[in-house]
Order: sequence, then structure tokens, then C-alpha cells
Amino acid sequence: MENVYEGMFILDSNRYGRDPSGVSSQISDLVTKLGGTMLVSRLWEERRLAYAINGQRKGTYWLTYFRLEGTKLATLNRECQINDNMVRSLVLKVDPRIVEALVEHAKAGPGEAARRRDQAAAAARPTPVAVAIDEVAIDAVAIDAIGDIPAEE
Repeated sequence: MENVYEGMFILDSNRYGRDPSGVSSQISDLVTKLGGTMLVSRLWEERRLAYAINGQRKGTYWLTYFRLEGTKLATLNRECQINDNMVRSLVLKVDPRIVEALVEHAKAGPGEAARRRDQAAAAARPTPVAVAIDEVAIDAVAIDAIGDIPAEE
């Protein structure tokens, strides 16, 4: 039975910088060679590693979702360990109830997530009219608290 897996691969940044499509396509090729199908495969981000791994200080994080027979997972992990372009890898089985949502979110990419976050932040900000009304209400409360103020002469 085929399961859906999420794979996070840390790629060698130097090799990825020289040949981005060649290095990243190795992941898809490996899944396909094992009889699986790639659902999503994309760059997540490049960042500094918490500690050096094999002398590497930076890593390129590559996010994937794919279908694969459970019996082929050990072979996939072994192939990732001996591949010089992959610094580390982690493969997790995805709950079938959330596969569609995760895949759609990954397809949208980081730009879509940022756009949604900006929209939510804009919706949470008070409008200038609301701010003006709040200021008037605050002024009215302050005047009531002070009482009658004699006019300056």
C-alpha cells in the first residue's frame, strides 16, 4: 500500500548553488526510481545550520510530499545517506486526513503564505476612522473627569 510522506532534505548549499536543478531533481528521480510519485517538490529556504555537518555551515532546505510503498522507505533513507549532495534528510508519514491541505499549502509556496499573513495583519489593524472615534471618546471621558475648565483670558 502506498502512503504519503513528507520529506525534508538539507542539501549541500555549495553544490546546490552550482547546479540547482540537477541537485534538487535527484530527490524526485530517487522517489520515481523506487516506484513512487512526487506530489510537491520545492525549495523551502537556505539558512545557517545550528552546527557544522561535515564541514558545512549553511544548508538548502528542500520540502517534498510524495507517495511511496512503505517497504521502499528503508531504501530511500539509505540512498539519501550515501548521496553526497544531501547533508541530512527526514521523512515522515503524513496522516491521510490532512494530505490534501498540506500539499495545497506546499504548492502555494512561501509567497502565498506571506500574502495571507499580510492580509490577516491588515484586517487586524484598526481603520483610521475607528482610531479617530476612539480618540474622540477618550477626549470626552477626559473632559468629563476634569469637569468644567475655566476659559483662558
